[in-house]
Amino acid sequence: MAWIAIDAGTTVIKAVAFGRNGEELALAREKTTLLHPQPNHSEQSMDSVWRSIVSTVRQVTEQCGESIEGVVSTAQGDGCWMIDAAGSPVRNAVLWNDGRANSIVEQWQERDVLERAFRISGSVSYPGLPNAIISWLQKYEPQSIARARWILTCNGWIFSCMTGHIAADLSDASNPFSDISARTYSYALMQSFELEDIAEILPRIARNDEVSAPLLPNAAEQMGLQAGIPVVMAPYDIVTTAFGCGAALPGHACVILGTTICAETITSSPHLTGHISGTTIALEKGLYLRAMPTLTGCEAQEWAARIFAQGDLEKLGRLASETKPSMQVPFFFPYLSSAGERSPFLAPEASGSFHGLYFFSSSSQIAHAVYEGLSFVIRECLGTATKEPVHEVRVAGGGARNDFWCQMVANVIGVKVIRAAGNEHGARGAFLFAVTVTGQIESIAAGLRRYECKERVFEPCDEKHAVYSNRYNLWLTLRETASRQWSLLRGAQ
Repeated sequence: MAWIAIDAGTTVIKAVAFGRNGEELALAREKTTLLHPQPNHSEQSMDSVWRSIVSTVRQVTEQCGESIEGVVSTAQGDGCWMIDAAGSPVRNAVLWNDGRANSIVEQWQERDVLERAFRISGSVSYPGLPNAIISWLQKYEPQSIARARWILTCNGWIFSCMTGHIAADLSDASNPFSDISARTYSYALMQSFELEDIAEILPRIARNDEVSAPLLPNAAEQMGLQAGIPVVMAPYDIVTTAFGCGAALPGHACVILGTTICAETITSSPHLTGHISGTTIALEKGLYLRAMPTLTGCEAQEWAARIFAQGDLEKLGRLASETKPSMQVPFFFPYLSSAGERSPFLAPEASGSFHGLYFFSSSSQIAHAVYEGLSFVIRECLGTATKEPVHEVRVAGGGARNDFWCQMVANVIGVKVIRAAGNEHGARGAFLFAVTVTGQIESIAAGLRRYECKERVFEPCDEKHAVYSNRYNLWLTLRETASRQWSLLRGAQ
């Protein structure tokens, strides 16, 4: 018997079959299509996402050679996935990295709405959240809001297609409309965003065994599965990835090196005081995930590879490795998203730049600066996510396969970096959640002990850490100067 775990990412949809011992039996992947009807818009066809899920699950079902006892899904978070009363998409999904609502968030920021909301939700709103997207749609596409019966996330959409049930899991529901301590929707928050009218089209928050429902006959037929087997809605991908790479208890830290860089720690309290930053996600058993998901991650390396390495990402990494850290290397600010930045600070107007370029600056130094700038973001995000000392950091995501970058992150942060074996940590975390919900194991932590996987450890070099620390402090100072130009640059576009 096996479980199939779906991981519906922003750029790739994956299905993985896990056996009784937690081993990967089969894997299928399909790239998704991102739509950009305008330069700062990011959308996906909801039907195309469902078709890719059906396709990958069917492939895995045929490959694994075992009976399937259940299906579990995790997916990209935030965004706005709307369906009508018949369960059909109202329009394309607006994704988490969409920037059309920049001006709305800036207005909330000016009126201190974001700070007041943070004291309740533990999260800072940014343009790719449902509240900002819905506000924009009310103004520019009121017909879409009028047709919407439910406002879902990607995982809620997948769960509805497989089971016919409308629900939001606790993690997806945490931001932006929830009182994070009470773990319920907050009408006061909706009022603060002037969105109290949407309360009736938010899905109920599913708890405990409510996150499981039987697979519908038509979905089963499409996927090649048996109707009625359990379907589990796991937390969204940044949570399951933390679980999958070994972070499940308070004090554990994880960094996802993917489309977004997401530094996160598990805590026993929501931390609603102090500087407002990042996202707080409610977990079961009284735990929380403090996350600093950025708007630019590995895409910055792909961008740099196109310009400096003929589109070859491996070549970019080799170039970067040829340079040693020193004060001669340029500095890079990786804020390349049209939506600016959301963590560890909110700046919809932020833009990327190099500083300290000279005639002697080589392509190797520029490549090194790109990896270093992203590593500095990781250091800043981890320091903002928790005030407790971090003794080790677990890494996951496509970027974690790069040994050079893992070693650089260890050198920049100054603690060991641990990479668990395998590539599908989000799917693995979803599998662990599913067997916990269905009573096969006691907890995620117990599952990590039962289904151990090999790890590789990258130890920091003290000498390089000292150099990177000096450069990091200067990088922060330079950014303070650069940030004064961001609004000017956006205004000129």
